[in-house]
Amino acid sequence: MPRSVNAVASRARRKRILKQAKGFYGKRKNVYTVAKNVLEKGLTYRFAGRKLKKREYRALWIARINAAVRAEGLTYSVFIHKLNEKGIELDRKVLADLAMNEPESFKKLVESVK
Repeated sequence: MPRSVNAVASRARRKRILKQAKGFYGKRKNVYTVAKNVLEKGLTYRFAGRKLKKREYRALWIARINAAVRAEGLTYSVFIHKLNEKGIELDRKVLADLAMNEPESFKKLVESVK
């Protein structure tokens, strides 16, 4: 009796790995053994990566707010403190967006806090 190897399942397994590795550079995208190792490593970092992304965005927003507020003669920490005292509940994402795209309204906000 000939040996049965179920090529359909093994091909599907390799195809699934290579499909996930789409967009990788060089052999990482089209050589199964390399793609499997790289993908495994990438999947272990994905949870931490999602947390890092949030951390990095918050740092970016704070830097943008700080730059815009310093032009008005305040520091970031003083500005945030005064916002909290006045009871203005805008998060850092919105404040950074105002500072970047609506500088006039951001100036009015800073003046109202001073």
